[in-house]
Amino acid sequence: MGIDILIPVLGRPRNVTPLLESLKVTQTPYQVFFICSPGDDAQIEACMATGLATWVVNWHPGAGDFAKKINWGFNMTHSEWVFQGADDIRFHGGWDTRALQVARHKDRMVIGTNDLHNPLVKRGGTSTHTLFRRSYIEEQGGSLDGPGIVFHEGYDHQFVDMEFCEVAKRRGVWAFSKQSIVEHFHPHWGNAEQDDTYTKADRARSHDMRLYRRRMGLDRQLTAAQRRAARRAAAR
Repeated sequence: MGIDILIPVLGRPRNVTPLLESLKVTQTPYQVFFICSPGDDAQIEACMATGLATWVVNWHPGAGDFAKKINWGFNMTHSEWVFQGADDIRFHGGWDTRALQVARHKDRMVIGTNDLHNPLVKRGGTSTHTLFRRSYIEEQGGSLDGPGIVFHEGYDHQFVDMEFCEVAKRRGVWAFSKQSIVEHFHPHWGNAEQDDTYTKADRARSHDMRLYRRRMGLDRQLTAAQRRAARRAAAR
């Protein structure tokens, strides 16, 4: 059993070495795939210097770049287990074995990891970086977009993971592994510096949140709740 670890990257060559150092705790056989953007020369050079698979996509970075790279990388790899990574994470000992232990149940196809900082993640409500079965994506898809697609590409950046996990929960294939720790380094948690990629994602947060609510049917639920409240108020 092996794990394909997909790492979309953009403008952070400094993160390559600490990311790979942290991966050395992994006990399961794995392969790392860096997914770069054209023209991001320093990043490409840093990834290629590792000797690991380094791919350059044929589009320039913009809205939906992270989701597009994950979808593209998924179609370029083959292992049954895939980890949706990033360059601003650090792996803690047991991350892989703990997650795979939770995945022993046949219905558990999407395994959330603990990023140590996001309150909703720590409660097991979602996951920012997730282990999942290839067969699940091939048969059902990870979003509402159908088989073969991991992430919805309409989000600028945020909420792709939220939709992925929420869809899995609704299908009954989600599980959370609290002891599988893949720490997320992010300005929101005070452990990473702000950069252009984080700033771009922050600017689009409202758009991405509205899209998520619409796609998940949460606006319709809210409207129904408001209608019920109005009926109760009228009956008083």
